[in-house]
Amino acid sequence: MIKTVAPALKALVADLIDYAGLYPPAKLPLKDAIANFTEYESGSHAWMLRCFVTGAGELENIPDSLDGKLSVLTDSEETRAASLETSSIVNAARPVYCEIPFTALDKLDEIKESGCFAKMRTGGVKPEAIPSPAMVSSFILACAERRLPFKATAGLHHPIRKEYALTYEADAPRGTMHGFINVLMAAAFAWSGDKEIEKIIEETDPTAFRFDDKAYWRDKSLSAEQIHDARKNFMHAIGSCSFEEPVQDLQALGLL
Repeated sequence: MIKTVAPALKALVADLIDYAGLYPPAKLPLKDAIANFTEYESGSHAWMLRCFVTGAGELENIPDSLDGKLSVLTDSEETRAASLETSSIVNAARPVYCEIPFTALDKLDEIKESGCFAKMRTGGVKPEAIPSPAMVSSFILACAERRLPFKATAGLHHPIRKEYALTYEADAPRGTMHGFINVLMAAAFAWSGDKEIEKIIEETDPTAFRFDDKAYWRDKSLSAEQIHDARKNFMHAIGSCSFEEPVQDLQALGLL
């Protein structure tokens, strides 16, 4: 029996995940990552899937059938891409997500002026690669103040903030990873004018988040329409090396 997804949750996670199976900690061979993406596209949770993330150097080995579905890591225009992920401002005929460090939020003004979007890195394979809730909060609020859309990547495999293994190795280091529900909800509240979002990012209790026709964090709520607006115009996507983990975790929470 397929569970009916609450309207506000569907608005929150639809068209969300840029699948980055090529990158750590998954680091799959290209053919395996492509096979996974193709399988996910035809699966029952395809509505959560967005793009296939690849570097420009892999494009010659990627079939034309994925044209228009690629998020390409590059610092130049790429006509096969749906979007670009860059480390500098690029003038392109498609969305460009320009990654900046948390110590350089003043660069968001230049990104906004250029017509590009922003990108933040929310994790990594070592504990020290994970930014603090205060850093993530500051980035989101700075983007909200500028009405600047963004995406987040790395370390967002799981819905709720918690300590996890940071790789798939038996002796993997552990760290407290950010939850994508936390980050999405914090962004939606920020887009709606709320500046007190750090506690949302810090939240570790799954029951603090509820979904029906509204999305709730504790005693705060937003309508499905407000969530949809925030996703469309502000928090565009997350990059994740796993598509299965986010789906399975949401199922384990009884949300899917």
